[in-house]
Amino acid sequence: MITDYKMDKPISNENEEKKSLNFIEQLVEKEIKEEKHNGKILTRFPPEPNGYLHIGHAKAICVSFGIAKKYGGKTNLRFDDTNPAKEEARYVDAIKEDIKWLGFEWEGEPKFTSDYFDQLYTWACDLIKKDKAYIDSQSSEEMAKQKGTPTTPGTHSPNRSRSVEENLDLFERMKNGEFEEGTHVLRAKIDMAHSNMHMRDPLMYRIINAPHHRTGDKWHIYPMYDWAHGESDYIEGITNSLCSLEFEIHRPLYEWFVENIKSDMYQPLQSEFARLNLNYTVMSKRKLLQLVEENLVTGWDDPRMPTISGLRRRGYTPKSIIDFADTIGVAKRNNTIDVAVLENSVRNDLNKTAPRVMAVLDPIKVVIDNFTEGEVEWLDAENSQEDESLGFRKVPFTKEIYIEREDFREQANKKFFRLKLDKEVRLKNAYIIKAVSVEKDEEENITVIHATYDPKSKSGSGTEESLRKVKGTLHWVSVSESVDAEIRLYDRLFMNENPDGDKEKDFKEFLNPDSLEVITAKVEPSLKECKSQDRFQFQRMGYFVADNDSTANKLVFNKTVGLRDSWAKKDK
Repeated sequence: MITDYKMDKPISNENEEKKSLNFIEQLVEKEIKEEKHNGKILTRFPPEPNGYLHIGHAKAICVSFGIAKKYGGKTNLRFDDTNPAKEEARYVDAIKEDIKWLGFEWEGEPKFTSDYFDQLYTWACDLIKKDKAYIDSQSSEEMAKQKGTPTTPGTHSPNRSRSVEENLDLFERMKNGEFEEGTHVLRAKIDMAHSNMHMRDPLMYRIINAPHHRTGDKWHIYPMYDWAHGESDYIEGITNSLCSLEFEIHRPLYEWFVENIKSDMYQPLQSEFARLNLNYTVMSKRKLLQLVEENLVTGWDDPRMPTISGLRRRGYTPKSIIDFADTIGVAKRNNTIDVAVLENSVRNDLNKTAPRVMAVLDPIKVVIDNFTEGEVEWLDAENSQEDESLGFRKVPFTKEIYIEREDFREQANKKFFRLKLDKEVRLKNAYIIKAVSVEKDEEENITVIHATYDPKSKSGSGTEESLRKVKGTLHWVSVSESVDAEIRLYDRLFMNENPDGDKEKDFKEFLNPDSLEVITAKVEPSLKECKSQDRFQFQRMGYFVADNDSTANKLVFNKTVGLRDSWAKKDK
């Protein structure tokens, strides 16, 4: 649906009241006031290198890096590389690229949990020596049965009373690769009757006989997240460990591990905030990987994907994503955000920064009968109504032009302000024209519109005719001077507002079969010079970006977002 020029400006947020401090900022300011950690603020962002980052991670990045930046602190980038079966170096590179693209900088070199494997192993041995950890040789099913329920206590493993010497011997042999996967695990010895299920002798290490992308074949045991997380924070001197809300119930275990290995009074503080949930979106990396591996999308950077690389390829800007994170704020309660809020963030940014150009997506030819055959008149066209510094460009006007097919009707009511027989419209940056007749094929489909133009009505000429008002203004391109472009029109990837919500159905059942439409459009010749990731407003059509596939010989554009949340209803 096309919208009118007057409708293409989003609502301004400039008059919003200044936001109050969120609960994390209040906590940090309290720590600074109390001179905790000597006023030092060090946060961390700990992604798993088992896939690409998505918009939910972008929010976490904005929180962790943003808090540190606001209070003069720093942020570590630490890869939680504790599962070699699913991790790849290419994911490490992609994550670093995404963070840099968003405009954030981490402190020093990127860090890895694998940097601390030796120290973690030593501390685990110390816990065994203190009789606070033991090797369990039961199956995972047996251990699950012994865990109990939230209302009933668990029962002790028959291996819980193993001697310190036997536990140390088995642990070392596990490390050396003497056992098959699943035969042994290392568990912390805490309390099988604890009200928090995570405190009932949780796993610390499991056997994985797979090469690691950084340590090779050195290790055959790998730490669980709950064990490695707090200890890595402790090693790095993290002051504020910011996590999503599902880790709140893990916090007592986080604190127990640190308390039982620390050598001083320092202890990182874990704080939890609500993760980002978007409607019509899947946020599970495992499910996103399924889409990639089953070729249901073209890759992690498919513009329909909620990944940062997908949003980048679709034309989103770093500022729009950061503004979106700021708009939704930091909360303590999970909720689902309307994807329209994200779309409005990029619309607000691109409205200020994207040059205006003309492209006709569904062309029909208009022949201007009283314009000279073969003549090309180059007209001035402003590049932005928002930013005068973007200046002007030249657009060619010729006897034959294209307009949008839906911008013409033979017969229409008074509310239709576009082109119809015996009525006038203005061509953007050009002249007023009047439709006089049409040509049709054998099936009565209109193939050509004939019109006349008013030579004295050129935009910006200062003549009385040029100032004459008509109700409709259309975009257009020259037939002879225009360029073909492949346009990829993207819709939501899922038809269901909550594709993860029905546990009895596969989320892929809700995939939108019409999430991508590819058409050939006619665009003005200035776009021949554009480069990959150049963003534009196609006037009256929406915001578009030059795709990575675009070349000098083949222009390819992705639709980023429409001009409004809901496009204006088509005139009747």
